Amino acid sequence: MNKLPTKAAILQWIIDNPTQTAKRDIAKAFGIKGAKRIDLKRILKELEAEGHLTKRKKTFRDPDSLPPVSVLQVLGPDSDGDLTAKAMEWEGTGPEPEILIIPKQGDKALGAGDRILARVNKIKGAGNLYEARLIRHIGANPERILGVFRQGHEGGRILPIDKGAAKEWEVPAGAAGAAKDGELVEAELTGTKARMGLPRAQIVARLGDPTAPKAVSLIAIHQHGIPDHFPDEVIAEADAKTPAGLDGRTDLRDVPLVTIDPSDARDHDDACYAEPDMDSANKGGHILWVAIADVAHYVTPGSELDVEARNRGNSSYFPDRVVPMLPDRLSGDLCSLHEGVSRACIAVRIVIDADGQKLCHEFLRGLMKSPASLNYTEVQQAMDGNPNEKTEPFVSPVLRPLYAAYGALKKARALRQPLELDLPERKIILDDEGKVTSVAFAERFDAHRLIEEFMVLANVCAAETLIEKKQPLLFRVHEEPSQEKLNALRETAQSAGLNMAKGQVLQTKHLNQLLRQAADTDEAELINISTLRSMTQAYYSPENFGHFGLALRNYGHFTSPIRRYADLIVHRALVTAHGWGKDGLTQKDADGLKETGEHISQTERRSMMAERDTTDRYLAAFLSEYVGEELGGRISGVVKFGVFVKLDATGADGLVPVRSLGREFFHFDADSSTLMGSDSGFMIGLGQRVTVKLASTTPQTGGVELEMLTIDGQALPKGGGGGHRGRGKPVRRKEKTSKRKTDKVKRKVKRQR
Repeated sequence: MNKLPTKAAILQWIIDNPTQTAKRDIAKAFGIKGAKRIDLKRILKELEAEGHLTKRKKTFRDPDSLPPVSVLQVLGPDSDGDLTAKAMEWEGTGPEPEILIIPKQGDKALGAGDRILARVNKIKGAGNLYEARLIRHIGANPERILGVFRQGHEGGRILPIDKGAAKEWEVPAGAAGAAKDGELVEAELTGTKARMGLPRAQIVARLGDPTAPKAVSLIAIHQHGIPDHFPDEVIAEADAKTPAGLDGRTDLRDVPLVTIDPSDARDHDDACYAEPDMDSANKGGHILWVAIADVAHYVTPGSELDVEARNRGNSSYFPDRVVPMLPDRLSGDLCSLHEGVSRACIAVRIVIDADGQKLCHEFLRGLMKSPASLNYTEVQQAMDGNPNEKTEPFVSPVLRPLYAAYGALKKARALRQPLELDLPERKIILDDEGKVTSVAFAERFDAHRLIEEFMVLANVCAAETLIEKKQPLLFRVHEEPSQEKLNALRETAQSAGLNMAKGQVLQTKHLNQLLRQAADTDEAELINISTLRSMTQAYYSPENFGHFGLALRNYGHFTSPIRRYADLIVHRALVTAHGWGKDGLTQKDADGLKETGEHISQTERRSMMAERDTTDRYLAAFLSEYVGEELGGRISGVVKFGVFVKLDATGADGLVPVRSLGREFFHFDADSSTLMGSDSGFMIGLGQRVTVKLASTTPQTGGVELEMLTIDGQALPKGGGGGHRGRGKPVRRKEKTSKRKTDKVKRKVKRQR
């Protein structure tokens, strides 16, 4: 066939096939191949420009039709007794669709006001009439549990892995599915009880071996007590929310605010735009816009959503899942700045000069419509001269002005000198089964740094505005290091042959001088890690003690209210300070800021520990294939019971137990973080290059045990019992084998990226 269809034929296909609207689906339907696909692309762009189609990600949709799965509100029966509903999100220009609910056997009874998720189809030849079939009644949110299934004569029981769970759950005959004895399962409460008083459950997911990859993050979530189940009333409240309109808001829908996130981002809570300042008094200056999802509009003080969000404190991120602070109806929909849809926001307009110094700023409560959701990689490639189909239209009008503004902000940053640590971020790559395929070190582009710098500036603006308006808020506080930790860092630097200033008021520029001395040397990683360990832990407080690491006097988190409760508090404070509405910070919340700050600082640490434990387990599972092999690394920690080694290929930390270091006794010096052999005098300390053998891994706990082979190219002295007692030079050991094994792991990691 390979003949181009008419525009009318394409539109009719999209109406008749709402789930097959990608360009490849349309090409396949009309038999379009080869060069003709370019002509099809042109026709689709014309239909889009004419307003007949909207493009979302890689699919096209008629803007005046409902998506195949929609959230509906039941209106009740019409004059003929048929149950009707209305669409909760309708942005079409034509008449609002009429919807008839077609019940099927077994559906729960629906009444006026109920909200449902439904599959909808347009009825041919009936104008704007749709039929809807129930998928689920929104608000149905049964309690779930994670545990190990134990087979019985009839059904079985589930032993919860959560230490806080008081009871076992009984699984009646027929409710276990194909679950096997000893498997990790997820079960759903059925609402009935067994004769012994145990709650009854139905297994809804088999996760297999409790030590298997898919179980890793789930176990960490439960062990650390991270809430991963939203109560019914919270889900119902979220599902009842509807999109915000323009009332009381500044219309920002013509400002091309783009989101730039990781390619696998699950939500988009910040957007930005920049343009040259045309004011002759600010030659070379820029106007920056940062818009953040208006979560305060949807999560009001004292609501069920608010109570649950405060309880969670923040979202928790794992390689295979996210435990969100807010239900998906908000975090993945109404509060996510998706391209092509109107979204409520709080935006700040910032004017900077040619050197990146802020001249003034203004906050607005607005309604925006992002023209594009972009990712870091494609943005950087576009700026490097390789735009793709999506970024090409935005290079000149949006991306170049953003990078120009970032260039100015870099000047201000260089003058301010925040702490410049160089610690590559590990990224665990999983396959569809949850197995680790590689451990990569995440690439860092200017696109990442641009967004970070814009967000830091917006956070400063929020804090300064609230201070000026005398409005209570939660500051992000990072106090300077203690003298004890600084002394330890100074000793580490001196042992590496580096200098660190003493006897003056510490500033980040002094630490940066040390980091620059170490750059491109064997001690670089040691000095970066030691500097990080000397820092105090950041926290939230209504008292402002400044942010040492960022070298900022006033700093509050404003830019991530979807995933951090602290940012929601700042949003509410801005609402109150500007008199934007009744959904601002209440007096009760203001009075409790100290307690709230302490609570969410703790939930943040809880998430960090769970995320770290999960990463350790995944790394241990990945390394289990290399047990017995020799690998290179560097000593990253010394404690009384052994030595921690950071492996080169993966960045994983393993332990060399002190008992395996030899037959002599090793004295531990906490001040210098060293171990010294009592017979040989052999010294083991931070930063030394080592060769180790991977002795064993325990994926269930994340344990990696190593055996020390060489330190700085030298074999360990035998020590004690008549062996080598440290006289003369220690024996050198060739490290070619170790390097070959390390390179083997690195090659596999690289190959699997």
